[in-house]
Amino acid sequence: MDDTTAPPRLTRLTFHGPLSEERAARMIRRLGAPATPATVLDIGCGWGEFMLRLLEATPGATGVGIDLNEDDLARGRANAKARGLAERVRFVRESAVDTAQGPADLVLCLGASHALSDAQPPEHTTAALRALRRLVAPGGRVLLGEAFWERTPTPGELSAMWPDASAAEFHELPDLVDLAIAAGFRPAWIESANLDEWDDFESAYQSDVEEWLAAYPGHPLAQETRHRVDRHRARWLRGYRGVMGLAYLTLVPVR
Repeated sequence: MDDTTAPPRLTRLTFHGPLSEERAARMIRRLGAPATPATVLDIGCGWGEFMLRLLEATPGATGVGIDLNEDDLARGRANAKARGLAERVRFVRESAVDTAQGPADLVLCLGASHALSDAQPPEHTTAALRALRRLVAPGGRVLLGEAFWERTPTPGELSAMWPDASAAEFHELPDLVDLAIAAGFRPAWIESANLDEWDDFESAYQSDVEEWLAAYPGHPLAQETRHRVDRHRARWLRGYRGVMGLAYLTLVPVR
């Protein structure tokens, strides 16, 4: 690395979300029973690490990941090739809105419900659940990772979050589960990321860039990058840490 090198991007992240190795392994085991999925669709897949691990654990299954970030898709393709999965998975650059992919036995939507519709929060959750109901095959499963409020945020916390943050932006967990039921699912498993998983995710999200900033404080991109990461850290620590949760809902479509 030298003074002309741009700051690295997300190299410390395994999963693009607050998800521990232990929880990921448990969910993958659970999603393989009682019926082993033959097809997997990953909405807003990024580099699709969870999907790749699931395919490794499910011989013969095939997967499709869709996203709009070509850098992430390229990372997914490279990882698939390195792990001998290139013939069983496709990473496709396309919008998830009204996608023609699917139906699939297992649909993953981990922190990406916003990709399924143009609706604004909180209506985007209802719209996403309807889309997921269409995309999952009969007898299949949906694994939805969706934000919710652990508690009602204070005005001060909201002001520290993203622009125009509102207490009406997300649901609380019981209401989120009710929305899934209203969309035609039964919740087979309900769990949520814990604070350690959030702290690991947020730290890894910025760790490589923080070290780059320490090494290259005079880089032409340093001022802009420093402003971006300082703003993100403040939003996390002063705004949504311990306030915004992420639920992992394993949903079964009602026949």
